[in-house]
Amino acid sequence: MESLAAWFAATLGKYISAQAVVFIVSLLPILECRGGLLVASLLKVDILQAIPLCVIGNLLPLPFILLFITKIFTWLKNFKITRGIVEKLEARAMNKSDALANGEFLGLLLFVGIPLPGTGGWTGSLVAALLKMDFKKAILACFIGVLLATVIMSFVSYGLLARLVA
Repeated sequence: MESLAAWFAATLGKYISAQAVVFIVSLLPILECRGGLLVASLLKVDILQAIPLCVIGNLLPLPFILLFITKIFTWLKNFKITRGIVEKLEARAMNKSDALANGEFLGLLLFVGIPLPGTGGWTGSLVAALLKMDFKKAILACFIGVLLATVIMSFVSYGLLARLVA
């Protein structure tokens, strides 16, 4: 993820503001707020500016995923060229649903909030939608999870952890 974040920082950073790069990276699946904070650190964006940009960027796509992804997947399964991809995405998301075993809300919150590969708001929203989780419960769990991930990654990306330990 670090090399991808560095690529975005170096490439987009030439053409648009550092804050815009942070926001765009936070919107993207896989990178989300974790990548956004890495980019913010690389581009020397103040942490107090970076955090709201990352949180808003990460949260923005989630309601759309929760509301529309199952309909989009159903439609995409009608086409031979996209059916396999959709089925793989669904299977991968459902494999991740074991993380929700400790109760939907807390499981989803921790799944989104603990910054590990393959977790985050996008995947959490996809899993919640496929499990037909209540929208309000899912969006709240994702929101708190994104905040938790942001706090954790702020410590990592900005070296705050090293300062506290030293």
